Amino acid sequence: MIEVIAKYFKNLSEKQQEQYAALGKLYPEWNEKINVISRKDIDNLYVNHILHSLAIAKFIDFQPGSNIMDLGTGGGFPGIPLAIMFPEVKFHLVDRVGKKIKVADDVAKEIGLENVTLQHGDVGEVKGTFDFVVSRAVMDLNDMVPLVRRFISRNSFNALPNGIICLKGGDVSREVSKYKKVALVGDVKDYFDEEYFNTKKVIYVQI
Repeated sequence: MIEVIAKYFKNLSEKQQEQYAALGKLYPEWNEKINVISRKDIDNLYVNHILHSLAIAKFIDFQPGSNIMDLGTGGGFPGIPLAIMFPEVKFHLVDRVGKKIKVADDVAKEIGLENVTLQHGDVGEVKGTFDFVVSRAVMDLNDMVPLVRRFISRNSFNALPNGIICLKGGDVSREVSKYKKVALVGDVKDYFDEEYFNTKKVIYVQI
């Protein structure tokens, strides 16, 4: 199913293609031991998880040298697919659940990702600053913004000012209403044709 990635990202290097292809073997193998993806959803790995993560890559082209935190990464989404796409960008993957971080760590090592670091623990234990915090349906924006504000670097050099980029589904109007002056909402269906994305959104909040 690497084809579904190549369909939307035409300029993948041979190494990137190999890394994306390897995910199709590694995640099902791990899922037999640790349930990081719903058992009934593992067959949809490439569309529902990998491609969905890459909606952020359609929303913004992270500049080399950017530093990104993936909050609540679980087994590595959206961080690992994004780290493959942006090899010159650093990604710090954080999750409270040790066994999920173990999966993400093993997958990153198996495919030779050198731009990923991982941390088992609460976001309050994270040190350093980041250009963006990304997440995939982890928590309400009203909880997330105050939680991560202190991590956002003041020095912006990407096309958008530094902030949060979240992947969410359904009606997000309530969450975004408080931040409408500093928020952008994109429809993932504008990037990808698959029916799964009809109700999916990318939400950006400048911090």
